[in-house]
Amino acid sequence: MNNQNTVPAGYRTNAQGHLIPESQVKPVDKLRDEVVMMIVAAARQQRQALAAFKLESMQRIADFTDLSASEYGVEYGGTKGNVTLVSFDGRYKLIRAVGEHRVFDERIQAAKKLIDDCIGEWSVGVNEKIMAMIDHAFRVNKQGKIDINQVLSLRQLNIDDTKWNEAMDAIADAIQVTGTSQYLRIYERQADGNYQQISLDLAKL
Repeated sequence: MNNQNTVPAGYRTNAQGHLIPESQVKPVDKLRDEVVMMIVAAARQQRQALAAFKLESMQRIADFTDLSASEYGVEYGGTKGNVTLVSFDGRYKLIRAVGEHRVFDERIQAAKKLIDDCIGEWSVGVNEKIMAMIDHAFRVNKQGKIDINQVLSLRQLNIDDTKWNEAMDAIADAIQVTGTSQYLRIYERQADGNYQQISLDLAKL
């Protein structure tokens, strides 16, 4: 496809990559193109502004929490870097949440084998709901991966069986953290006392 910078004067490139003389482009097609390009350019600016806002906000939160801990002995938030800050009047609340990206390593196959052994031993009189839950938990998603949360839901089952407990331990051992993401959520307190998120999602505005 031709690069926009190499398009000769008096021509445009269509969606198939062909050069079309300006004189052959209908006015409505030119107008449509103008509308699209203006909105895309504005969207890129907004995206850059939001990225800068997030970066600056995260840095300010980090600076404040470091300062409060070192100079005032005040700790904010909970585990894994999660922080909650509330304005003095309680009207606004900021939450910095740190989410982990987790995957299973090869040890999940050992866990699945232990679970399969349990199923074999329970073949007579086993609860069908438990069987269905196990089957569902180990289905792969559209990316061909096992869903972490679905498998972890099995650990909530109250099953008193040595091999089952070994399988649950193997599941925990098979989880690998591959990275983290930071999220910033901003809330405003409503008249009823509940906090409502100030959405920065275009679809929710």
